[in-house]
Amino acid sequence: MRHYIKVEMLRMLRNKRYIIFVVAFPVGFYLLYSNLWGSESDQATGLRGSVLLMVSMAAYGALAAAMMSTAVPWSQERHSGWLRQLQITPLPGRAIILTKLASSMLLVLPSLLLVGLAAVLTQHVSLPPLQWAELILAMWAGTIPFAALGLAIGSLLPPDTAQPVAMIGMFGLALLGGLWFPESMMPAAMKSIAHVTPSYDYARVGWQIAAGEAPHVADAAGILAWGVALVALALVAYRRATVRA
Repeated sequence: MRHYIKVEMLRMLRNKRYIIFVVAFPVGFYLLYSNLWGSESDQATGLRGSVLLMVSMAAYGALAAAMMSTAVPWSQERHSGWLRQLQITPLPGRAIILTKLASSMLLVLPSLLLVGLAAVLTQHVSLPPLQWAELILAMWAGTIPFAALGLAIGSLLPPDTAQPVAMIGMFGLALLGGLWFPESMMPAAMKSIAHVTPSYDYARVGWQIAAGEAPHVADAAGILAWGVALVALALVAYRRATVRA
């Protein structure tokens, strides 16, 4: 399993789309927006703009990494026959899908760390060491629902359909989570939808920790519930894909 995870990571690190959407975009947008609004304060969270944007752009990059490293690659593997090859290896079926989930989780870390580093070096963002650790750990663990969603998409759809669905899902979740613009700017109908998405809870937990607060129980419970539901969906979708294969 360790070697399979290594192969998966090396393959994604050679993927230009991964580098652009997961590394270049979040860091580039952070540098742009923080220079424009980094010194302002956000009334809703009480955070300085440079800190709020750090969490937002790191969350976007992590969400994108979780979905891009699962949906399309997994769909391509099914249609190329790679899944059949994996099924004849000693790896149990459940281990295959969990390995994909684990490798996706590891690929989330570059975005979280690089956006944080950009915030420290360019905007002099400073948090206590324990707060940094809590923030990175919470945002890392919080990407499980998005990785599981990507696996479900990859199991259910062919590559030419999985790619646009994953892209729409990725940008839609980022918008609804308030990662691109604040909730206060959303229309009422959009707010109602946003409040039940995992990205909304994910962003709020990050902002709360960055503000020195304990994550609210409702937000943490929302991420946990979505994680359980989407991991279950990914396993069911994988079994369905395996039967078809």
